[in-house]
Amino acid sequence: GQMKIAVSERGEGQIELIYTDNGKGISPELQRRVFEPFFTTNRTAGGSGLGLHILYNLVTKHLKGNVELGSSEEGGVRFAIRFPKESE
Repeated sequence: GQMKIAVSERGEGQIELIYTDNGKGISPELQRRVFEPFFTTNRTAGGSGLGLHILYNLVTKHLKGNVELGSSEEGGVRFAIRFPKESE
């Protein structure tokens, strides 16, 4: 598998971080739930379901930004994380 991370400064005074991979993807049903606390498809292997919930809270509450998820069942995932360059 491959993971890519790209960081850029956007014209609106924002930082944009794009994470992509070529993994198995996330079904539309699961995409609606991935940021919920304790939601996991991997509990038997030690998954807590907190990773993406923590990411979402850090970005939206502390950095005053947003997180967008894009994926297809054919494969791959894309997270776009955007937040202001200057903190308040």
